[in-house]
Amino acid sequence: MAATYLPTLKQLQYLVALNDSGHFGRAAEACFVTQSTLSAGIRELETLIGVVLVERTRRVVRFTPLGERIVDKARRVLREADELGDLARAAGRPLSGEMRMSVIPTIAPFLLPRILPRLRREYPELKLFLREETSGQACEQLNHGRTDCVLLALPFACGEVEAAPLFEDRLFVAFPEGEMDPTPTIRPADIDPNRLLMLEDGHCLKDHALAACNRPELRAEATMLGTSLHTMVQMVDNGLGVTMLPQMAIDAGILDHTHVTARPLDAENASRQIALVWRKASPRERDFRLLAQVLAETA
Repeated sequence: MAATYLPTLKQLQYLVALNDSGHFGRAAEACFVTQSTLSAGIRELETLIGVVLVERTRRVVRFTPLGERIVDKARRVLREADELGDLARAAGRPLSGEMRMSVIPTIAPFLLPRILPRLRREYPELKLFLREETSGQACEQLNHGRTDCVLLALPFACGEVEAAPLFEDRLFVAFPEGEMDPTPTIRPADIDPNRLLMLEDGHCLKDHALAACNRPELRAEATMLGTSLHTMVQMVDNGLGVTMLPQMAIDAGILDHTHVTARPLDAENASRQIALVWRKASPRERDFRLLAQVLAETA
């Protein structure tokens, strides 16, 4: 019987990296190999299966239709291979070994400084690698197996995931001192749509805030230009408008040393739910639920 030669995981990693980056040099950097090594690995894969997967020209890398299908399959194979290691880790000590967690930018700078010291102290064998990215990017990384779990604000459509709710994070309206009436709360009707500053598309906080206000004209007329909550606060402090902030940012001192005032938004669903999410049927579910418990207690 003739021997059967199967693609190696390394070859599949090279192929997926090239598909992600669209550039041989950047793909090689992502795989920590030389460009010639990566190119040779993909050519060996093409020779092995007897088809061209990648059309190479001087200016562009283009995958063939079959190449795209094989990349999708390669992602699943690599994710399953990762989960083999997860099975072994899950059978050992809780919260040990490597874990890749994505955190959205409207959570990372405010929550991580509170939770990381406890994790380092109580679970010293956990090597937690963090990525800060928008909700859509984080969920894509999760579903492609490039991250293990995501610290996310719900509601947000993240695919086939399990979620462990951690706590409710109330929404506030932030404005220059003296601009709005000194009432205990701010109603959506009190917000001038021409003065509202919001984060750029891709940040789920914007969608949560606009949904809570339930004023279509706010979405149409608000200025979407902030790249971070700290930038938004600086613009408000300079009198350029008003914005929405989560309570965790205010509790972390984002308004310190500014002339910005914040009041709770008086509306239904004027909060977002902070949660830890992971892929369904992950062999590390026990670890993720333990991590969620630690996060909820510390936050």
